[in-house]
Amino acid sequence: MKKISMLLIIYTIVIGNMLIAHCQIPCGIYGDALKIVQIKEDYKTIKKAMDQIVVLSAKQTPLSSNQLTRWIIIKEKHCSDIQIAFSEYFLTQRIKENSEEYIKQTLTAQKVLINAMKCKQNIDSNFVSDGLKLVDIFSNYYFDSHGLEHLKKLSD
Repeated sequence: MKKISMLLIIYTIVIGNMLIAHCQIPCGIYGDALKIVQIKEDYKTIKKAMDQIVVLSAKQTPLSSNQLTRWIIIKEKHCSDIQIAFSEYFLTQRIKENSEEYIKQTLTAQKVLINAMKCKQNIDSNFVSDGLKLVDIFSNYYFDSHGLEHLKKLSD
C-alpha cells in the first residue's frame, strides 16, 4: 500500500508539473487567460518593488540595503517573466499567422516586451501603467468575446 501511495504522489507531482510547464512541445494544453492574469500580477509586483526601491533608497542601513537589493531582484525577475511569457508563449506558440489580428497581436506583444525592458531600467511606475494598458490592448486583439468574458471572470 505504501508503494502505491508513493507512486501516486510521484505521478501527481510529475503530471502536475508537466501541465503547467508549457514548454515548446505541442501538447494542446493552454491557459491563455491565466497567462494574462499572471502577467498582470507580475506588473503589480513590479509596481510594489518600484515603490519599495524608492523608500529603501532613502535609508542607509545594512538592513535597508539588503531589502533594497532583494526588491531589485524581484523587479528584475517579474520583468523577465513578462518577457518570457510574451516571447516564448504568445509569440512563438499562440499567435498564429492566419489570425485576422496577427499584425496587431504581434506589434502589441513587441510593445509589451519593450515595456518590460523599460520597467527593468527604471523605477517610474508610469511604465507599469503603460504595460497594463498594453496587456489589455493585446487581450482585446487576442481573445474572442467568450475568451474576454473568461478573462474578466478570472480577474475579478
